[in-house]
Amino acid sequence: MIWKRLFSSQPRSEQAWPLYGVIVDQARNPILYRDYGIPDSLDGRFEAIVLHLVLVLRRLKREFPAGLDLAEALQEVFFTDMDRSLREMGAGDLGVGKRVKKMAEGFMGRLAAYEAALDAVAPRGTAELEAVLRRNALGTLPAGGGDAMALAGYVLAQEAVLEAQDGADLRAGSLTFAAPSVVPADD
Repeated sequence: MIWKRLFSSQPRSEQAWPLYGVIVDQARNPILYRDYGIPDSLDGRFEAIVLHLVLVLRRLKREFPAGLDLAEALQEVFFTDMDRSLREMGAGDLGVGKRVKKMAEGFMGRLAAYEAALDAVAPRGTAELEAVLRRNALGTLPAGGGDAMALAGYVLAQEAVLEAQDGADLRAGSLTFAAPSVVPADD
């Protein structure tokens, strides 16, 4: 079902593109890479976009049923952008579909993992969220690289800011993230 819509000529929602633009802008914030340790690489930037996309999707899904349609459209926009990015990097037509499919599978796995970890925060603390962040957002770093604890705090702060936003504003394409905090250096 998603594959048919993914390769259609136009995503279903005009509101999804502005939301996606805000997600990408937030995922490009240098603090995520410099202070939290997400690798400043192609893989790291993909992970940063996915992380923010998951947070917005979680918020939209709570706006049932109107938010669900926008959440699906937002995912379509993400895959459309990944397809475009691969083509801009020189991937051939035959390889793009396979790569986007692999990205989609990776995204769906991350979506499930992040949602489960975020759902576990209230009863069990941030250990599961930190583990998922280590595996994904910080996954290409050597063991212990990055600051999973600080990144988990950032994720929870973003989730709180998103939760406080009006659903009608979100559905209209208006989205705001909190500015990331600079992680204090160890003395």
